[in-house]
Amino acid sequence: MTTFVDRVELHVAAGNGGHGCASVHREKFKPLGGPDGGNGGRGGDVILTVDQSVTTLLDYHHSPHRKATNGKPGEGGNRSGKDGQDLILPVPDGTVVLDKAGNVLADLVGHGTSFVAAQGGRGGLGNAALASARRKAPGFALLGEPGDLQDIVLELKTVADVALVGYPSAGKSSLISVLSAAKPKIADYPFTTLVPNLGVVTAGSTVYTIADVPGLIPGASQGKGLGLEFLRHVERCSVLVHVLDTATLESDRDPVSDLDIIEAELREYGGLDNRPRIVVLNKIDVPDGKDLAEMVRPDLEARGYKVFEVSAVAHTGLKELSFALADLVGRARAAKPKEEATRIVIRPKAVDDAGFTVVHEEDGLYRVRGEKPERWVRQTDFNNDEAVGYLADRLNRLGVEAELMKAGARSGDGVAIGPEDNAVVFDWEPTVMAGAEMLGRRGEDHRLEEPRPAAQRRRDRQAERDEAAQEFDDFKPF
Repeated sequence: MTTFVDRVELHVAAGNGGHGCASVHREKFKPLGGPDGGNGGRGGDVILTVDQSVTTLLDYHHSPHRKATNGKPGEGGNRSGKDGQDLILPVPDGTVVLDKAGNVLADLVGHGTSFVAAQGGRGGLGNAALASARRKAPGFALLGEPGDLQDIVLELKTVADVALVGYPSAGKSSLISVLSAAKPKIADYPFTTLVPNLGVVTAGSTVYTIADVPGLIPGASQGKGLGLEFLRHVERCSVLVHVLDTATLESDRDPVSDLDIIEAELREYGGLDNRPRIVVLNKIDVPDGKDLAEMVRPDLEARGYKVFEVSAVAHTGLKELSFALADLVGRARAAKPKEEATRIVIRPKAVDDAGFTVVHEEDGLYRVRGEKPERWVRQTDFNNDEAVGYLADRLNRLGVEAELMKAGARSGDGVAIGPEDNAVVFDWEPTVMAGAEMLGRRGEDHRLEEPRPAAQRRRDRQAERDEAAQEFDDFKPF
């Protein structure tokens, strides 16, 4: 059964915002108590947070769909809805967040580092918050915004100081088991190591981590063997250690050619040229291995490598190797720039930035794009005439109608607000700014030519009652 997963596709959904409430205060002897509808609660966010106790993405492999809770709707009596609860997803240190196209969204390194993967929707305003001097008793409220839906990819890149690379069965697992307290699986067949192993090494006053990466073979950077799947775990390491097998039984292999092949794969993968290298000639406890190590050592040193002859079985040369690695790790840590506090960058909008754009498309449609217009459309209850009229007033105040006129729009032209796959399309009719004197009953707006059917039925019934009452008055005796 799989116990280590370092790449998953995660489907996250933030909570929807709660709807605002349209309510009128009702109390004895106060027939006109005024609007008292509360605001809807905010939807919960989905947040990825680094947790040192988590070492794999296995949980998200089994349960890739995660959703935060929705905000509660507002209620009468000025009671606002409860905010949705944020969903905290713990991830291992070194997790990279990407979108479906492969673009990096966040690189989560360090305990407590967090990233909002999906933002909860805003809660809608109740009619108490929408009341003004011109609109004293709104008969509508704003809808809550839907939360973000995101498909993201999580990739784990091991955060270690030293990475052991080499052919399968070169002795990397044996080496990490004697240098640290790690207990990886060890056997005498290739690809024993199927997942990266991490160990902690103490050399004097220096403590560093060492990673054992599954064995590489020719073509690993193109996906052969397990190389491509786990080469990402080498990217964050400060030092690379070539573990070369001096006692291989394969006649077509030797330590120098193994080194050349692994270096070619690392170059093909890219981004590792500036890492310091150390060469470890392993298995010198075997007589032929000792002889071969002494034979190839001058050639490797001539190339500029620092060479160590060790035996993981006999525990030979391990102390010198661990202190040499500690020295390189110390230098790499000292060369890193000091972390500075995050600066708060303020980017004010340009003076002529209206916050939206109007584009005349080839099919004759005028498309409006912008954060505010699109949010206002999502929050509008199109079953309520007054809410639609309120949206028209907001768009007019923002300058959308003026821009439509500049773009050449005429009465009756099609206007779409939003992206192509999720837009509200309507026939544009220039509006006139209206005050409360143009509004009828709550929930109605006389500027709309086609009122709601329910509202029309109420007016028809009222007209019938008025007509019946008038006929009664006409025929009653004097």
